[in-house]
Amino acid sequence: MTSHPGRPRLILRSALFWLGLAGSTVVFALASPLLLPLDWPGRFRVMSQWSRFNAWWLQRTCRLRYRVTGREHLTAQAAVLMCKHQSAWETLVLQRFIPPQVWVLKRELMRIPFFGWGMALMDPIAVDRRAGRRAMAQMVTQGLERLGRGLWVVVFPEGTRTRPGERVRYKLGGAVLAARSGHPVIPVAHNAGLYWPKGSFIKYPGTVDVEIGPPIPSEGREPGDIMAEVAAWIEARTDALCGLTPDPSPATVPGALARDTAAE
Repeated sequence: MTSHPGRPRLILRSALFWLGLAGSTVVFALASPLLLPLDWPGRFRVMSQWSRFNAWWLQRTCRLRYRVTGREHLTAQAAVLMCKHQSAWETLVLQRFIPPQVWVLKRELMRIPFFGWGMALMDPIAVDRRAGRRAMAQMVTQGLERLGRGLWVVVFPEGTRTRPGERVRYKLGGAVLAARSGHPVIPVAHNAGLYWPKGSFIKYPGTVDVEIGPPIPSEGREPGDIMAEVAAWIEARTDALCGLTPDPSPATVPGALARDTAAE
C-alpha cells in the first residue's frame, strides 16, 4: 500500500465519496422507471454509467485507482466469472472492465431502497439463501437463461467479504452452473481489501491490482473439480497481489474447496 495523508483528510475524502455514491444511487434509481421501454442492452448502457461515475469519483476523492492485467482472457464467449470478494470495491468497479453481465446476489439486496430498485432493472440472479437446495436450482435455472442470452454471470463464490489472508469455504453453485452449461470459468483475483477494507468507512489512496486469469474449462467436468481449480488460482494470485506470498505459482496454494450445496 502506498503512503497516505493523515486520518482527518482520509475521513474527509471518504465522506465526500460516500456522499457522491449515495446521491448518484438515488438519481439513477429514480430515473430507472424511465428505462423500462428499453431492451436489456439499452438499460445496461445507461445504468452502467452509475459505475463509471462512481469509479471516477472514487479516484477524484480518495485517490484510489486500479489497473487490470489479463484482459485478453475476456473473450467474446459468455462465461461464468468468479471473483475474489474482499470489499465493496469490486461490486462497484468490476462492471467497468467485464463484458455485459448479470450478478448472482442475495434476494434481500433487492429490498434495499434505491440501490435494490436499480439492481432489479438489470435482471440479476437473485436467490433465496434460506431455500437450501432449491436456491441452487434457482441459480442454475436463471444462470442458464442469462448465459443463453450471451450475458456473463458474475459470482462471488465465497459468499461474503473476506480480509486479505482470510480463508472461507467456496460455495459450489457457480461451478455447478458452469458444469451444466459447459461455459468456461474466468477467475479474477485482486487486492482491493488493502485499500477499501471490509467494513471500513475510510478508503486509502493507492492502486488496486486486478488479475484476470485464463479460462478454466468446465465441459465434461465435475463441479468439485472445477471449483478446486478456481479456488486454487484465486487464492494463490490474491495472496501474491496482497504481498502475503513471494508470488507463487497458482498450483502451489490449495484452494478452499466447498462441498456444501448452498447457492452463492
